[in-house]
Amino acid sequence: MTVDTHDIENIVAQQETWRQTQTINLIASENTPSDAVRKVQCSDFMGRYAEGHPNEPGKVNRYYQGTKYIDQIERMAHDEICELFLAQQADVRPISGNAANTAIALGYLRGGDTVVCNSTDAGGHISHGPVGVIGRRIQNRGQVLKLGTDKSVHLHYLPLTEDHYHVDAQKTIELIDQISPQLVIMGKSLFLFPEPVTEVAAFCKSKGIPLLYDGAHVLGLIAGGQFQDPLHEGATWLTGSTHKTFPGPQRGVILGNLDAEGEKKYWPAADRGVFPGSSSNHHLHTLPALLVAIREMKQYGRDYAAQIVRNAQALGHALDELGTQVEAREFGYTRSHMIAVNVAGWGGGVEVAKRLEESDIILNYNMLPGDSDPRNPSGLRIGVSEMTRFGMDEQAMGELAQLLHEAVRGKSVKEQVNALRGRFTEMKYV
Repeated sequence: MTVDTHDIENIVAQQETWRQTQTINLIASENTPSDAVRKVQCSDFMGRYAEGHPNEPGKVNRYYQGTKYIDQIERMAHDEICELFLAQQADVRPISGNAANTAIALGYLRGGDTVVCNSTDAGGHISHGPVGVIGRRIQNRGQVLKLGTDKSVHLHYLPLTEDHYHVDAQKTIELIDQISPQLVIMGKSLFLFPEPVTEVAAFCKSKGIPLLYDGAHVLGLIAGGQFQDPLHEGATWLTGSTHKTFPGPQRGVILGNLDAEGEKKYWPAADRGVFPGSSSNHHLHTLPALLVAIREMKQYGRDYAAQIVRNAQALGHALDELGTQVEAREFGYTRSHMIAVNVAGWGGGVEVAKRLEESDIILNYNMLPGDSDPRNPSGLRIGVSEMTRFGMDEQAMGELAQLLHEAVRGKSVKEQVNALRGRFTEMKYV
């Protein structure tokens, strides 16, 4: 007897039509993978296991048999992502950017260690903070995690410049010198501007302190030669998501450029943190899809990343000109794929985000510097990666800005949004 799946298929079809042809998606952590990526994702690999590393001639590394084909795919993905990022080491087994960070935390950190990272209100990802994997890892069992500024504290926040969108390199170096942390983390989820990796990493290296750069949001921009190049600026590890500005399947990666001495100390920590630390079987069906995305980024990544940044800056400028408050105007709004918009005067981030969804504009509310309640933030985080991938350019960003400006203020613009999106349904850079 056949199982009835028509209702399920109908919901999936509705999602596909709505999000791929009607809505304007501005969620900075999302993207649409190409048909080529999707094509190889539904395969026999979906039900298979391959713990450990690929087998090599004369050496068995896997804990399961029957892995000869995924071994080929994994080795190819490893080699080709190293080539793309000019990296010496890569681990393509993490199933998300957060899992990659978890691997570093599990493999390198211990209870009582001290970490310096970006605070949540300064754009830092929740995984870096007290309730995330970093905070949980360094919390001594049975004790409250200490936050603050003195030497007894385990979690410190990177000092910021007055605008709160840039890390103060000199004050960060002074803090590191004062507290001698076990790890420094740079990178954010509200990530408008590059971090001062070169200055801070050089000081960290002199003190034997590793620096983790969380590039989850900007991995595609890094691959495309935009934003910054953290590995070659001195970061110990670069972690990232492969489904944001890097438009592949939902996976993660850890990359490194370590010398022989550092490799003995740092890369094995990442390796054991991935397996058996943060993952067992690593969702094999998405690994061929990652390999396809790597090749697409090799060919189209530079043009794509450059257009993303131009679009984000154009959208920020257009909104600001209309009178909607875009953060960091004095710095050109952004150097990445996203902008931050203050909508406190129009009901706050949560209410405005709901209002915009009613007009088929999809984005997320977000804390801005000075906000204290993540459930009631004053801002919106707007990303242009997906719409850039569907062919929107600076002129289209101007049209979109007008619709955003009106919708923020309560006007329904659904019909205009659907019409605008209807002009941009063919994927580019593939």
